[in-house]
Amino acid sequence: MKINCDEATTICDKSQYKEAGFWEIIKLNIHLFLCEKCGLYSKQNGVMTKCYEKYKNKNGAEKRCLCEKEKEQMEQELISKN
Repeated sequence: MKINCDEATTICDKSQYKEAGFWEIIKLNIHLFLCEKCGLYSKQNGVMTKCYEKYKNKNGAEKRCLCEKEKEQMEQELISKN
C-alpha cells in the first residue's frame, strides 16, 4: 500500500484532473500525511491549477497570452500563497 514520491506526484497530478481512482487517492493521502515534501508539492500544484483556471480563456475558442498585468497578478498570488 506504500508508494514512493514519484508515484505520489503522478497520482497528485491525475487527481487534479479527476483522473485518479479511489484507491490511488487513498494511497496518495496516506503518503501526503507522511511526506512533507509531497504535501508541499500537492499544495503548490493546487495553487497553480487555481491560477490557471482563473486566467485561462473562458470560451476556449482561441488561444491567447496573458498581458503583463495578468502575469503580475498571477505572480503576486503565487508569492502570497507560499
